[in-house]
Amino acid sequence: MADLRPIDAPFVALGPSGVAIRDRLKGLTGEDEKVLRLVGDHLGKLAGKDLKARCATGLDHDTDAWAERKRALTQESSSRWAGSITKATHDQWALSRRAQLAHIQGLEAGIKTIAHRLSLPVGEKGSKRVPGGYRTAQEWFVKTRRLHVLQDRLERERDDRETGRVRVVRGGKRLLRNRHNLDAAQLTEAEWRQRWEAQRRFLQADGESGKRYGNETIRVTCEGEVSIKLPAPLAHLANARHGRYVLAAKVSFPHRGDAWRDRVTANRAVAYRIHEDVDRCRWYLTASWTIPAARPMPLATARVNGIIGVDTNADHLAAWRLDEHGNPAGEPRRFCYDLSSNADHRDAQVRHALIRLLHWAKRHGLSIAIEDLDFAAQKTREKHGRRKRFRKLICGMPVAKLRSRLVSMAAELGITVVAVDPAYTSQWGAQHWQRPLTSTNRKTTRHDAAGVAIGRRALGHPIRRRTAPPRDDQSDRRGHRTAQAGPGARGREGTRPHIPGPRTRSDGAGCGANAGRPARPTPLGARG
Repeated sequence: MADLRPIDAPFVALGPSGVAIRDRLKGLTGEDEKVLRLVGDHLGKLAGKDLKARCATGLDHDTDAWAERKRALTQESSSRWAGSITKATHDQWALSRRAQLAHIQGLEAGIKTIAHRLSLPVGEKGSKRVPGGYRTAQEWFVKTRRLHVLQDRLERERDDRETGRVRVVRGGKRLLRNRHNLDAAQLTEAEWRQRWEAQRRFLQADGESGKRYGNETIRVTCEGEVSIKLPAPLAHLANARHGRYVLAAKVSFPHRGDAWRDRVTANRAVAYRIHEDVDRCRWYLTASWTIPAARPMPLATARVNGIIGVDTNADHLAAWRLDEHGNPAGEPRRFCYDLSSNADHRDAQVRHALIRLLHWAKRHGLSIAIEDLDFAAQKTREKHGRRKRFRKLICGMPVAKLRSRLVSMAAELGITVVAVDPAYTSQWGAQHWQRPLTSTNRKTTRHDAAGVAIGRRALGHPIRRRTAPPRDDQSDRRGHRTAQAGPGARGREGTRPHIPGPRTRSDGAGCGANAGRPARPTPLGARG
């Protein structure tokens, strides 16, 4: 037990802090699309210049530098557009800093693993927890060269972090690299250029509480009319008063439209973003706003009626319902999804599996227990070496996105989500629960047993099914032996119910106090 890491206590996951809804801009005219592209391209150039200026200042940035940048942007757009651009720039720079720190930690983990394996003799086998030496001398030599490469990268990244330098590509690094591999990306130069320009446009405005309809820059009325405040150089394109352009399309927001309508009616802040889907040749409007963080339900209250333990896997969710004592009830459930297609298909599959899980939990009035997973440190090739199939498996599991989506969807239905430490749940679940729960009519998998282990940890019970029996016999003279029920559970030490009838299978056994005593044999000389 000394080698086991400590287990963190379960906690109730916090609900979402914001809402985002989207609707399609149907019925746009050619003139509308032309104006949107012109405004997006103009503001996108300003956003690129502002991001360059922010990255140049690095750690020396202060409020005076921010005010100077905003004044320069205001001359070419407006004060509100300048505020939205500078806020997006600050968010992008902060995100890049976090990604830079994660990259440094990954490099450090890879260097540590390679250095350990290089210190071992070639061909030495490792254990389940600690890797062994490299298989051949050639592999050992190649890894020595890779160690120097990683050390150079780590030194360069540390220098960049100390000086505050980040590397950002507006439009995405992947799309930028596709320009040099158009055949592999199955794109023509014109198609790539169209995607590149669409990704680099800037058409988003922050909300303003107290202003008309919650946003003066991109205004959406209660009837769904969308209008944009044009930048100063493009004011001649306006078709309405005060330099505004009104689109021919209207939005209705079928999903959460009532909540959005209540906010715009009360002039509460709503942020908007307009973007183009090049593949579908469509334009969309996304509305978002923040919501106050709801006070989470106490953990003791979430455990009252039991819980549903959920094990996350690459192609399904394995769930099992447990009562308040940690006993599995009913049959295990599996909610399958397919993650082999594009991003939209994967997202739809995950949402469909989660909504079925939530509806099942809603019918029984139970909370959901899920692992607090994070595979950031387990995705490096230095940790798993040649196990490419396993690396691909864990890289394909959307653990972070699945948990955040589950929490947000559960909050709408009033379901509590409990996050538990994922340590040893699969191993101990298979050890203590897979075989006892398997019968001729039910084949319990390792994932089903892990769901039981997750649920028991969320309920505060130990995962193991039963404590060690007494040393001398199987009686209870040394105390209660099971870990199923708590010390204060009613009926825990009660007597067994009386079962009428004989208690043995001997012929002619009677009833009462001596029902279990076998009949004495008749002596040989007593007959006759």
